[in-house]
Amino acid sequence: MSSESTQELAPEQAAAFMNIADALLQEMVTHQHQKVLRLAREALPYLSEEDLRNPYDFPELKEHPTFEYEDGMLNGLLAAQMAVRAEFRQRLMPPEPPLPEPRR
Repeated sequence: MSSESTQELAPEQAAAFMNIADALLQEMVTHQHQKVLRLAREALPYLSEEDLRNPYDFPELKEHPTFEYEDGMLNGLLAAQMAVRAEFRQRLMPPEPPLPEPRR
């Protein structure tokens, strides 16, 4: 088999792809966040979105049959979103010039 070839995207194409991928991931994150909040409020109806940032402060969530799984899915989606954004920015944004040497 021949070696796999890669084709570079034009900057405009890469930016468009990045926008599509980012929008899709953001939609998935939003949907999963809503799902996690709904599950958390099954156990604790008064729970706020801010409370979800520290779910281990609430032992009732640990006992919920699917909360931890869905919260893990949300964290995985957030990690993927950050990785995709970082990769595209690294590839699309020119590197910053080095800082000038200080005068002596």
